[in-house]
Amino acid sequence: MGVVLIDGNTVRDFVASEDHFNRSVEETFALLDVDKDGVLSRSELRRAFENLRLLDADFGVDTPTKPDEVTKLHNSIFDKFDGDHNGTVDLEEYRSEVRTILLAIADGLGSSPIQMALEDHDHQSFLRRAAELEASKLANVNP
Repeated sequence: MGVVLIDGNTVRDFVASEDHFNRSVEETFALLDVDKDGVLSRSELRRAFENLRLLDADFGVDTPTKPDEVTKLHNSIFDKFDGDHNGTVDLEEYRSEVRTILLAIADGLGSSPIQMALEDHDHQSFLRRAAELEASKLANVNP
């Protein structure tokens, strides 16, 4: 497990770096697109959120959330990603929503740095990639 320091500027700089941001989005999208049809289905996006454990069934409370409520939440998230409401999420829709989410995270972080523990095997994490981009810039400034 690795620990990184990030703040809102780290995340904003990552999103602003079109090369790094676009490459990260494209690589992650390709991993999520299990059937390789060029779009994400409802089940592919749900599997991604389940794997990230962003939406654990109990949400950290003592009373488990009913499965139909979890499904409603997943459907709501999918609908947000599916900008044209055609039942699939294409790369541009995915890129747009990831940008929106990361900029919201950046706004929430502000200029106060936080420590984040990241799994060593999770090289697809957008926040890890943001921290790595910042570290590479610092390394180039201070050889």
